[in-house]
Parts: sequence; C-alpha cells; structure tokens
Amino acid sequence: MLGTGLKTKQNNMKSIQKTARLAGFYYLLVAICGFYGIMYVPSQIMAKGNVVATMQNILTKELLFRSGITVNLLGSVAFMLTALTFYQLFKNIDDRKARWMLALVLVQIPINFVAESFVIASIMIAKGEILKNLSLIEQQNWVMFFLRLKSYTIVVLMIFWGLWLIPLGQLILKSGYLPKWIGILLVLGGIAYTIESIDFILLSERLSFITDYGFIFYSTAELSTVAWLLVKGVRMKTT
Repeated sequence: MLGTGLKTKQNNMKSIQKTARLAGFYYLLVAICGFYGIMYVPSQIMAKGNVVATMQNILTKELLFRSGITVNLLGSVAFMLTALTFYQLFKNIDDRKARWMLALVLVQIPINFVAESFVIASIMIAKGEILKNLSLIEQQNWVMFFLRLKSYTIVVLMIFWGLWLIPLGQLILKSGYLPKWIGILLVLGGIAYTIESIDFILLSERLSFITDYGFIFYSTAELSTVAWLLVKGVRMKTT
C-alpha cells in the first residue's frame, strides 16, 4: 500500500512538472509571436506621419506584412494553449482563480482575430482587390484607417493582457510552485499593463510614470516565468 501510494505521488509530481514545462513552452511561443507580429513587423512597415511611405511598404514588403498577420494569429492560438495549460496546472490550487485566469485569456482571442481582419482589409485595399473605385488618396486614407483600428484594438487587448496576469500571479503565490517574487512581479505587471491601456485610451498618449516604466514589471515578470518553467519547472514538496 505504501509503495503504491508513493508511486502514485511520484507520477503526479511528474505530471505536474510536465504540465509546467509545457506551459512555459507555449508561453515562450506567445512571447516570440508577440515580438515578431506586434513589434518587429510594424517597425518595418509603419512610417510615422507618412501615409504614402506606409502604403508603399505594405506593397513592397507584402510577404513580411502578411507574415505578421499569420504570426499574430498563431500567437493567439499559443496564448489560448498557454492559458489552458496553466489552468490544468493550478485548478487544484484554486479552481475559481484558475477559471478567472482562463476566461480573461479566452475572451480576447476573438477580439484579436477581428483585429487581424482589419489588417487583411488594409492590404486588400492597398492592392485594389476591394473598393476599386477609390482614388489613390482615398485608398491611402482607408488603409491607415484600418491600421489605426488595429492599433487601438491592441490598446484594448492590453487590458486583458494585464488582468490575466493578476490571478496568475496570485496562483503562483498560493501554490509555491515558483518563487514568490515572480508571483508579485506578475501581479504588479498586470496592474501596469491595465493602467497603461486605460491611460492611453483616456489621454491618447503615454503620460504617467507607470506607462513609461511599467514595461519593466511585466516584461521581467513574464520572461522570468517562461525561463523558470522551462529551466527549473516547478518546486514540489516531497513530504
């Protein structure tokens, strides 16, 4: 009986470790997709204050532009898998908080897919595949309209990027699977994300201390979480 119980406990520990590392892997994919699709590709396409150059970049760098759309969609799928895996990891710790964490991720997936449809519309207009009777200036204006819609959608999504980190941090603190400082940073990062988004919506620009330095909290917290899960897994009690 004792041998059977010990074996069962060891199997459970192995299962938890496997789930933790899988969560870390999916989270890493989210980070990679986010960097490429949200930061790198727009930096190569968007010419600040220059509508003509932006549209020209879309047409001359079409493959890069389309790759950004594809990667962002794959990133949403990876984000969903991340949340589902974290739910499996923490549901026995606090099922209510784990459900909240999962819901705050799942609710944003369709929003992101709609946002990418705006980007698809922009390239279709730029190539003359739709709204063919528009003048060149009208085409440029419509392209920028849809690209700006995408930008503001990201600002809205940042609220959810922040809110899901708060229960995740609380679950880490309660479970003891990861160091407490990671859980605290995740909570602070979630608050910073949310304030940054609300600040931008209200004021249309970054003005507060949080929006200038908040990225330090959430970037450090998220990268630390990914690294810890992939390298060390979770800490388990052996007694």
